[in-house]
Amino acid sequence: MRNRPILPRKGEVSALGTAMSGLKLATLVARLHLDGFRVSPASYCKALWWRVAGKRLRAKARFSPLIGRSAVAYRVWLARRRATPAEGDAVGAPKGPSILVIIDARDNQAEVPTTLASLADPDRAIILDVNGSVPDSTGSLGAVARQLGRGEVWLLPLRAGDRLEPGAERHYSLAATDSDARFIYADDDERDARGEFTKPHFKPLWNAELFRYHDYLSWSGIVKVDRHSLAAVDGKYDWVERLTAQAAVSAPPRHVPLVLHHRVTRPQPIPPPSLPLHRAGDLPAVSIIIPTRNGTDLLRTCLEGLERTTYPALEVIIADNDSDDATTLALLSTLDASRHTVIRHGGPFNYSAINNAAVRHATAPFLCFLNNDIEILEPDWLSVLVTQAIREDVGAVGPMLLYPDGTVQHAGVVLGVGGGAAHAHRNIHPGEEGYFRRHTLPQFVSAVTGACLVVARRHFDAVGGFDESNFPVAFNDVDLCLKLARIGYPAFYEPRARLVHHESKSRGNDRDAAGARRLEQELRALKMLWGTDRQRDPYHHRSLSPYSEQFVIGL
Repeated sequence: MRNRPILPRKGEVSALGTAMSGLKLATLVARLHLDGFRVSPASYCKALWWRVAGKRLRAKARFSPLIGRSAVAYRVWLARRRATPAEGDAVGAPKGPSILVIIDARDNQAEVPTTLASLADPDRAIILDVNGSVPDSTGSLGAVARQLGRGEVWLLPLRAGDRLEPGAERHYSLAATDSDARFIYADDDERDARGEFTKPHFKPLWNAELFRYHDYLSWSGIVKVDRHSLAAVDGKYDWVERLTAQAAVSAPPRHVPLVLHHRVTRPQPIPPPSLPLHRAGDLPAVSIIIPTRNGTDLLRTCLEGLERTTYPALEVIIADNDSDDATTLALLSTLDASRHTVIRHGGPFNYSAINNAAVRHATAPFLCFLNNDIEILEPDWLSVLVTQAIREDVGAVGPMLLYPDGTVQHAGVVLGVGGGAAHAHRNIHPGEEGYFRRHTLPQFVSAVTGACLVVARRHFDAVGGFDESNFPVAFNDVDLCLKLARIGYPAFYEPRARLVHHESKSRGNDRDAAGARRLEQELRALKMLWGTDRQRDPYHHRSLSPYSEQFVIGL
């Protein structure tokens, strides 16, 4: 008798499929951790030890940047999301405003079926073919504009070959029902040659300055148009980019924090050009405030850098916090009194109180708070920062800070990391791609570090300066920036100014028991006042790891 294959019964198929999916996911997770181990065996083993020791937060903070950069990290993220759909997932026909889909096939007509297959109603889509490049021709944007009538319509432009996630049109329609925005965008990823999804871009909320250097909106959202605005871009190759820019100027775009687009290609970040500096006579005077306690070599290096700084009008105020080293006292006594002012501020180290006291001696309309362990690299650093700080839409401004080994120490501050706040993109090399090169691009951020911070004196005074009671050492810069943002002056990160920071060498690293208790109290105050443990940074993303200073996938 011929042997028959033993097939699973009908009721067993689902269980078998689930088991196979679980096995595939387990294999991916194993590879994920192997990749993390290869990045840094020492860091991985330390994270594993902390996990075994029950220090889960420390373990996650160490694991996240290691496994989050793995080539399979996004595949793991997708597998977990499909197993447990995210809150707000939607399928079915759109509910709310109708959306007109236009597929631009001028460069890739062969991929039109791929895009059509991803639409909820492919028969309603308009295809812009090679004839669409001819203004007012059949199938052109001008022809579409004539059909719109006098009202407005939401337009969803797609490049041929791009695919929509199931339910994308409904998500957009729901977002458009109660929005004053004229552009609504979502997250996206790329389709590789094998058709797999890779390189997700979990995007920030609208960031006008970042958009100048990285168009993260065009071709991944819906735009509200009328017949006049559509006719105005008829025949233009960059018609989507033009409509996107116009809509963004009219009202802040709205973000749908879901991956709704699978794209063939995306715009790359544009390296910022040299900043056009104001003429020397147009730059305001600046008071540079340097708190110090001993640390002669650090302070001397900082002051020598200021001597090389090309800035038309600055005064240097050194706030001495009980220095007792003879070489430090000798250095302070020999400074040129016409350029330097030394004030004494005794007692326990309180960064906020020391700087607030020094501000009362300042005479310039702009302030620059500068740690004594900062090493200045370029003579125009202050001109770059002040050029941004004098803008009417900017509060505190901070530069890129590097460790002595050349890796990034500060590229803005992200709220919510570890429940508090942390330096963005820390430990990556400036030449790395990082997360869509965000560390190299000027942008609005939630906060910048007080190690080098430029701000208008009037703004500083308007929010009461640094909080001496809640934040004597840590998070005072974050609190200041958030207070400034609350009255309309958000923080700004300017990477075209780069300095070296010999981080916290002048006051230790908070590992002693007293320092740890103080840091815990300051973290508690930050959570209480600003809810950093309850809400995410608007320039970060809920799908990025809340345990990593580097922007990696949260797993």
